[in-house]
Amino acid sequence: MEKLIIEARVNEYAMRKRNPHVPWTSEEIAADAAAVREAGASILHFHARQDNGAPCHDEVRYAETVARVHEVCDLLIHPTLGANTLEASPEGRLAHVLEMAKDSRTRPDLAPMDMGSTNIDIYDPRQKKYLTTDQMYVNTTETLLYFAEAIRNAGLKPCAVAWNISYLRETLIFHEMGLLEEPLYLGLTLTEGPISAGHPASPAGLDAYLNLLPDDVPIEWTVYNYGGNLLNLAEKIISAGGHISVGLGDHAYQEVGTPTNAELIAMFVDVAKSVGRDVATPEETRKILGMN
Repeated sequence: MEKLIIEARVNEYAMRKRNPHVPWTSEEIAADAAAVREAGASILHFHARQDNGAPCHDEVRYAETVARVHEVCDLLIHPTLGANTLEASPEGRLAHVLEMAKDSRTRPDLAPMDMGSTNIDIYDPRQKKYLTTDQMYVNTTETLLYFAEAIRNAGLKPCAVAWNISYLRETLIFHEMGLLEEPLYLGLTLTEGPISAGHPASPAGLDAYLNLLPDDVPIEWTVYNYGGNLLNLAEKIISAGGHISVGLGDHAYQEVGTPTNAELIAMFVDVAKSVGRDVATPEETRKILGMN
């Protein structure tokens, strides 16, 4: 079986109340990058954060972080565009990625494209009420058309992210239009906890995606579980030929204590070994994804 790509999603917007090991600063993210690389990851996905953990869309902070990561390891770099940038223009949302791509010291390798729009309000089941009621993650088709062209022109690999079947259908339309090159790198989003925007993190929720993947389109699919424990589906995903995208940014993993990102990656490597699947290096990942 093809080797397993593990993408480390090290911080997202997670704070440290539930796990103190979430990296925020450039130095912390770089240290985590070296550790997850040693543990078996081949891609690093991160959000720039301020020193106090607040979201940060500063181009300098992103560039500093990527440069530090390049200094300590050979992970492929996948920075976010950030849900906190939605008031910016499409050009503004992608500007930091395109600017970094001009310099080998700060050049990323991938860029995300969330292939649709969805409500991302926070629900509290204990109170049986929403804590927010007006939060949307908006990605219009016009915006995605710009992203696809700009990411391609920069020589980066797009990661097409699906939160539900409509996103998957949009992804396949973009492929049909020649805007997404083969093999597609497709992120399948499951959600648990306070956000219901993705498919349920269950075998049925995952299969709802997999049953609709076309046989005639080369796709390398990876799975996220935002707000929940992906270990519960790890064997199913890995045995089916999928890839893993996981980290403390998505879930604190208090079920197993307060693990570091590297310790978490090692758990998935162990699952892969148990089903006889080897883990890809960054260079092998580059080849699997058809990257230059």
